[in-house]
Amino acid sequence: MAIVTQALLLDIPEQIETPRLILAAARSGQGAMVNEAVVESAQELKPWMPWAQKPPTLEESEAYCREAQAKWAAREMLDFCFLRRSDQRLVGRGGLHTIDWSIPKFEIGYWVRSSCARQGIATEATLALVELARDKLGARRLEITSDARNAPSRRVAEKSGFTLEGILRRSRRDTAGELADSCMYARTF
Repeated sequence: MAIVTQALLLDIPEQIETPRLILAAARSGQGAMVNEAVVESAQELKPWMPWAQKPPTLEESEAYCREAQAKWAAREMLDFCFLRRSDQRLVGRGGLHTIDWSIPKFEIGYWVRSSCARQGIATEATLALVELARDKLGARRLEITSDARNAPSRRVAEKSGFTLEGILRRSRRDTAGELADSCMYARTF
């Protein structure tokens, strides 16, 4: 059986609960709440996220949620909304990206709404994603990459038990188009 066919047959939970969060699979109809969080956080996201160079329209946010749902079904990306359990407010997003089912290997990506930053949300969500990837998806390798200057993202990787494997010098273009270094963190199982 082909590797992708095997992945399509996996029962992947669409909701994960942590002490403070519900990680809910990205679905159609979530565009408005995603848009509100991105617009609020635009200035903080802009230096690190190529997709955040201009605030999205409501339609663009909804289209992204629908694309994420389609990619989930195809097992190309497993994207989640991070909802605060106490009030269901969207406090961030992230998931398993750059998937290679032949290993299996996943890259974890995340961002947190500006008004909810520095509360451990990204770390709590990342640890939940690690558990999902390891225990349900059979991950052998997980990666987190970030701009070397993005200290908060690097702290999340380190607090989540990832090891810095290296700094890749001048390996990417930053959001201003300049060459920048990136950090490669990993956990293996």
